[in-house]
Amino acid sequence: MPPPVPTERRMSAVGSHSNPEMFLGQDYHQLHRDFYETRARFLDKTFLPNEKAIGPGLLTDEKMARVQWIRPTRLVRDPQLVVDGESRFDFAQGELGNCWFLSAIGAITFQTDIMDQIIPGGQSFRKEYAGIFHFRFWRFGRWIDVVVDDKLPTIDGQLIFVHCKTRNEFWPALLEKAYAKVCGSYADLNGGFVSEALTDFTGRVHMTLTPREGHPELWGLMSRAAQYRSIMGCGTPQGATPANTELPNGIVEGHAYTVTGVTKVTHGESVKLLRLLNPWGHREWKGDWSDNSPLWRMVSTEQRTRLLDSKNDGEFWMTMDDFCRSFVNVDICCYTPAFLDGSPPKSWTTAQYEGCWDERTAGGSMDHQQSFWTNPQYRVKIPAKEPEPGEPQGPNLLVSLMQKPDNRHRRLTQHLHIGFSIFAVSMKDQTAFPASFFTANALVAQSQGSSNTREVMDYYSIRPGRYLIVPFTYKPNETTSFVLTVHSKRE
Repeated sequence: MPPPVPTERRMSAVGSHSNPEMFLGQDYHQLHRDFYETRARFLDKTFLPNEKAIGPGLLTDEKMARVQWIRPTRLVRDPQLVVDGESRFDFAQGELGNCWFLSAIGAITFQTDIMDQIIPGGQSFRKEYAGIFHFRFWRFGRWIDVVVDDKLPTIDGQLIFVHCKTRNEFWPALLEKAYAKVCGSYADLNGGFVSEALTDFTGRVHMTLTPREGHPELWGLMSRAAQYRSIMGCGTPQGATPANTELPNGIVEGHAYTVTGVTKVTHGESVKLLRLLNPWGHREWKGDWSDNSPLWRMVSTEQRTRLLDSKNDGEFWMTMDDFCRSFVNVDICCYTPAFLDGSPPKSWTTAQYEGCWDERTAGGSMDHQQSFWTNPQYRVKIPAKEPEPGEPQGPNLLVSLMQKPDNRHRRLTQHLHIGFSIFAVSMKDQTAFPASFFTANALVAQSQGSSNTREVMDYYSIRPGRYLIVPFTYKPNETTSFVLTVHSKRE
């Protein structure tokens, strides 16, 4: 088993947070210098402003023929990258079905450290302008720096896709273009999961939870997640058609929302409320505790003034019970899994491994007993730590397995069914375990089946000791690369 990359080396290595890898080999600083000194405007030859960049099936032929790629300096009089800081209310969704991406943007605007990482400073339409910008994303274990020109797709002088409510602000449109470049085209952003964008914006721990009515644990988890500065998104179930249909209660089917607040108010008794944001910038919940609900008149003036904003901006409050009835998933992204039990963030440690399945190491799932042992094997130690008297053992292990794409275009990626199994091992065991070990030893834990998604993850409460994690593809001889991230609680 290869050792995890040490934290101190990761901090300065290429692909680290402070030293991102140049995407497609493009050096922003060199390109900016070259074009600024020659008074030219950068044109990105790796993502040319044409039909291919928009991608198939997104616009009708009639609309595609009307598309013009225009720089902000020709669209408005005084273009700016950012006006008065980035806000979740800055932008509205365009003709692209990327609410999952915009929902994640709305979530990260609360944290300036994340925004400063994604949108590097020193960029402007004024000082040393050369028609070139760059943005940063975390992709499959590495930070990348992505260069784009500022030609944006328009029809009749209006941006087609995400646009700012302040007409001369362009950070959302350029950020969207950079992410479209990473994923292959704008069409490759059409449809997705909030969890994917949250991870790509932060590189942090991610987990997906399923709301259920009367689920006391979910409220506790979301409350602690908010206290730990986690970012959260959620999604509604798909309706009878692929269209995003608005229900009579104002909730949109098959749609992603941002969780922007978690609180309680006093209304005779304590009421659990969640604040959500629709990335469309309008269309809000119409039920209890919505903007115009008479229930707000029943709480104190202080609470009403602090929490209620009746603008038609897509943001609204709803009760936890209504949330559980309306939404099918909650995605939480955080620095560490410490919010799971309220432990200090530094009580968790992280190890990350890059590996692959090939003709020698793709043994398939445990259904294939004679070849399962050939899968990659990784060891982890769960230290002995006694819970407080009267308290149950909390989660102490979180495992994430993410497969890398097999195609530059996100929409064409064929994800394999992947999963992982966990076994207890003794201290003296140091070599790779043979087939006989896996037939003689029972599972301690495993992922919930195998899934053909980009990432599978789960968290566990297991006894202190040494364990073996075996990532697998469902079928033998399936080849791809992966990133395995293991978060375990310290002593």
